[in-house]
Amino acid sequence: MNERPPSRGRNPRDYTVEEAVTRYLDSLNSDGSRKTMRTPLNRFVEFCERHEIAAPGELTSGDIQDFGYELKEDHRDGNLKASTANTYYDYVRAFLGFCVRNEMADQNPAKTDRGQEYLPDDTGDRDAQYWTTEQRTQILNYVTQRLDWALDGKIDVDPDIAYRDRTMVVLLARTGARGAELFNDLKDRERTGVTWGDVDLENAVLYVFGKGRKHNQEVPLPKSAREVLDRWQRKADPPSDDWPIFPSWSYKARRKNLEDEIGSKVVSLRFEERGDVLKTEFLDELLEEYEVAPPAISKERARQIMKQLTDEANIDVDDRHGYLTPHGARRRLGADLYAAGESERAQDALRHNSIETTHEAYSHLNTKDTADTIDEVLEEIE
Repeated sequence: MNERPPSRGRNPRDYTVEEAVTRYLDSLNSDGSRKTMRTPLNRFVEFCERHEIAAPGELTSGDIQDFGYELKEDHRDGNLKASTANTYYDYVRAFLGFCVRNEMADQNPAKTDRGQEYLPDDTGDRDAQYWTTEQRTQILNYVTQRLDWALDGKIDVDPDIAYRDRTMVVLLARTGARGAELFNDLKDRERTGVTWGDVDLENAVLYVFGKGRKHNQEVPLPKSAREVLDRWQRKADPPSDDWPIFPSWSYKARRKNLEDEIGSKVVSLRFEERGDVLKTEFLDELLEEYEVAPPAISKERARQIMKQLTDEANIDVDDRHGYLTPHGARRRLGADLYAAGESERAQDALRHNSIETTHEAYSHLNTKDTADTIDEVLEEIE
């Protein structure tokens, strides 16, 4: 590889991560390699910026471990294959090796066991979950029944929570939206969850911060999704467009949002005035008074809710997950559209960059069709 050393007269330690990535890509002989590695390494640059890591020499094995954990989270959410996540990590390790050789860093933290601890195991897509059509029907029926029970007081569940959870399941099942697009990512300050300002019921669109960090990606809202969103919005009556569609009911998290906005001293003084009002109710009153939105539920919390709902609905899920995962709904929707001969509609619904990506994701359906056709032809001949 034709490595070009840092410019003469400039201390290699002064190069930012972004500058170092640019120099590394420039050093590659192949245009194809540059094109392939640019997106993953730009992602690493963004990671470093979010974590306020200015130069390659500042990186530790703990930082690289955090990057590996983000890759694992993306894999868990269905945004990256395990093989892709591991490849992205390999690109970062190669880049940091370049930094060491060109005196921009003393060591390569991506070579350590700690750095690689959280990388997903590359077992292929054999264990990727697809909700079955029956499971989808079961969970949709259950969350509707659960809401009715909550409204009638037959179960000890807050109706607002039942509304929220039903809306969550319907959006997952009917839109193909990714969990990372709907919920709060505690490791990414830009992914704070969808709000009511992101909903356009008239034009049947939900705007999300999509894969590839693209703002305002359009998620189509079929009638079933629009109806539950409209019903939940009228019930929630959010005071502003900043209010999350899937709010957290954690007292600690909601109070922290208020304290971050108006100061902990002001909040403490106001709480001295609450009298006999329950602290949770008083906190909600303050959030509305100061127009401070509560946080959205996290991706992890959404997975916990789906596990709880799967158990309550007595749905048998015989795989390594043991419950209906958020991304399994997206795969089921894509498979249904693809199997119906609507490959381009599947691409649109899943927002794949190319039809090739859609074909690759559902190639097993073509294989099954081919196998069935072989059986039919041979039966006629024999």
